[in-house]
Amino acid sequence: MEFMYEAQPMRVVMRPGASLTAVAEEAERLGLRRLLVVCGQRGTETARTVADSLGDTCAGLFAQARQHVPVEVADRAVEAVRAVGADGCVAVGGGSAMGLGKAIALRTELPLIAVPSTYSGSEMTPVWGLTEHGAKRTGRSPSVLPRSVVYDPELTLSLPVSLSVTSGINAVAHAAEALYAPDATPLVSLMAEEGARAMAGALPGVAADPGDLESRGRALYGAWLCGATLGATTMGLHHKLCHVLGGTFGLPHAETHTVVLPYALAHNAPAAPEAMAALGRALATDNAPHALWDLSRRLGAPRSLAELGLSEADLSPAADEVTGQAYPNPRNLTAAGVREVLRAAYEGNRPPAWP
Repeated sequence: MEFMYEAQPMRVVMRPGASLTAVAEEAERLGLRRLLVVCGQRGTETARTVADSLGDTCAGLFAQARQHVPVEVADRAVEAVRAVGADGCVAVGGGSAMGLGKAIALRTELPLIAVPSTYSGSEMTPVWGLTEHGAKRTGRSPSVLPRSVVYDPELTLSLPVSLSVTSGINAVAHAAEALYAPDATPLVSLMAEEGARAMAGALPGVAADPGDLESRGRALYGAWLCGATLGATTMGLHHKLCHVLGGTFGLPHAETHTVVLPYALAHNAPAAPEAMAALGRALATDNAPHALWDLSRRLGAPRSLAELGLSEADLSPAADEVTGQAYPNPRNLTAAGVREVLRAAYEGNRPPAWP
């Protein structure tokens, strides 16, 4: 057995009500005195509550985070940081807020505290992304990794069931691809399997009773583990598809991950039997792609790329872009093969068994 594993240097706090107490405690621990709080427009009320808990330590609130982090939004955020003389940043919200916080950290090297309100898992990774001229580029840098992550199940109680479901399946996608990543390790594989098990087990409870704090906490636990596997490994076909569909074609992030995942996994399954077995154990099934498709359908998630607004004419250009760069994947990729995956996801029927 041979592998390399590097632990991410961050502190994790998880408890109900932590967003109102632990953020200020973490800022003090880090020696921060002027924090800019960033969020998206939809999460302004929640972020303002966190900002208020910081008292005089809060230097301002920047509520312009958007999906896929448009570079012009990142530019404005950096200007806001410099205008208020911030010595750190607090990102409150989902993947859009986390992405903007990371963009600020990348440009300024200021420390970041993450307060997630969804299950995207971005807060656990050193991965950043920026979208410019219709193309999303990503990279890795230790400077964007949050110094502290504060998980508060109470903060997710207002997250609509529809977004809870798609955000949660987005997290499962991280774990699924980590299981067949070329740089997977025994510890990462254990975290991926447990993360997928926790999230898939929590989502039906969240959907049945959105106010169930136990299910919400279990989902955050799953998001933590799934996000950590994303941060520790290199993603394959599924994530590349979703980056292209989001960055180039403007599809919504979590919903796109939810629709695409069963089809990308079904395509890769013949080349990744051990990963599919592990994911099957997590989902209590002998067919993980079908189980995820069934879970999404049962919980009312979007079922097709057509439903998300992709046009049939976009399928070939998207496939060409996905196969235009080299990246690791257990199965050799061709433009024709990727078009088949996109076609199946576009139509939204039960995933086929690709040979």
